[in-house]
Amino acid sequence: MAGLTTQSLISPDAGQEIYALAREIYPICRSITGDGVRETLDIIGRHIPIERKELPTGAKVLDWEIPREWNISDAYIKDAQGNRLIDFRQSNLHVVSYSAPVHRRMSLDELRPHIFTLPEQPDLIPYRTSYYADAWGFCMSRNQLDKLESAGGEFEVVIDSRFASGSLTWGEYLHRGASTDEVLLSAHICHPSLANDNCSGLALQTVLARALSNMKTRFSYRFVFAPGTIGAIAWLATNDAEASRIKNGLVLSCVGDAGGPTYKRSRQGNALIDRVMIHVLRHAVAEPNIIDFFPYGYDERQYCSPGYDLAVGLFQRSQFATFPEYHTSADNLDFISAENLAASYGWVTDALTILESDRTLINLNPKGEPQLGRRGLYAGTGGDKDAVRHNMAMLWTLNLSDGTHSLLDIAERSQLPFKAIARAASALEEHGLLAERRAREG
Repeated sequence: MAGLTTQSLISPDAGQEIYALAREIYPICRSITGDGVRETLDIIGRHIPIERKELPTGAKVLDWEIPREWNISDAYIKDAQGNRLIDFRQSNLHVVSYSAPVHRRMSLDELRPHIFTLPEQPDLIPYRTSYYADAWGFCMSRNQLDKLESAGGEFEVVIDSRFASGSLTWGEYLHRGASTDEVLLSAHICHPSLANDNCSGLALQTVLARALSNMKTRFSYRFVFAPGTIGAIAWLATNDAEASRIKNGLVLSCVGDAGGPTYKRSRQGNALIDRVMIHVLRHAVAEPNIIDFFPYGYDERQYCSPGYDLAVGLFQRSQFATFPEYHTSADNLDFISAENLAASYGWVTDALTILESDRTLINLNPKGEPQLGRRGLYAGTGGDKDAVRHNMAMLWTLNLSDGTHSLLDIAERSQLPFKAIARAASALEEHGLLAERRAREG
């Protein structure tokens, strides 16, 4: 197995592979429990040897309880002539997730309290949920509601759903490295047809896990595909020992659009993963969106709850709830692209490469600068900006390699890319000017 580098993880087709997988799982109606989650895990399981975990309805997980399993077969609103004006088969966003079953004839006035629209986005269907309440509803565009109003009369209203004692399901894949210390990557698997806010993270994480599976790594890597909130809580409740081994982690979502990139720090604020992601993004784009931790969002808030306080941040392109497509039917396959997915994948792999290769060296010739020119290390400058950067990377690395600064420390202090510092360090080692003092633990 080859060692981990950014180059070894990325193939020219990575973006296309991620997009193809996102497209395959996009039509599936997922919720926090049910067959949609299992079907999605079946597809992911064709790419990586995923292990499926389940907890039964009623099981206690921390302060929560596993809910009844919910599945849905069909739903519609028909006019008096039997025409489907609202059709679940056309969009699984049309039904409020976890809706109770209903089969009634009713007027629009009776139906209206159960209708959800976006008046300011009249062409779009909203995404709504009713996980822990006995309720039902339909989501539709404002334009579709106008058609209901024009139709008049009574409507046949059907939601063919069912609740049953069943299970909450999630999937895991563990890539074992030289150390039992783990890096966590987690994506939520509970949304229906939302390409960016669900499918993109699941697909990127799967392709990354597959790439890692044939590599020798320093850390072990745990990939979790779990329903939002209740899934992460269930994982934490049943994995005390594993949670204690997690030294760094990322929650991945909304990684396929053209915005951002955005990084939300862990609760710790300056954990190694925070420093690494901020370093990567600041050298990738002019103004990345770096935000401090706050206890709302995705499953980073579960992993960062005070009883665990894991070093887990959130990586996205556009920040959740800030873009007009968020939680609407506009979050479709046209909203994401292979190009944007490839860029996100590259930034994540850059971060993992830093975690893997960060180390602390010591200058073996610390009194004055060693003569680099006679060793063939000092590049001619002239107008070559790369030569200038290479030379500065060597000088910074020599100066700060005193046994107390890691390569990441040096990259941050010098404001040079980690890759440049790491290359300089390797060259200096080869010429006997640096030696490794101790490995930097994550």
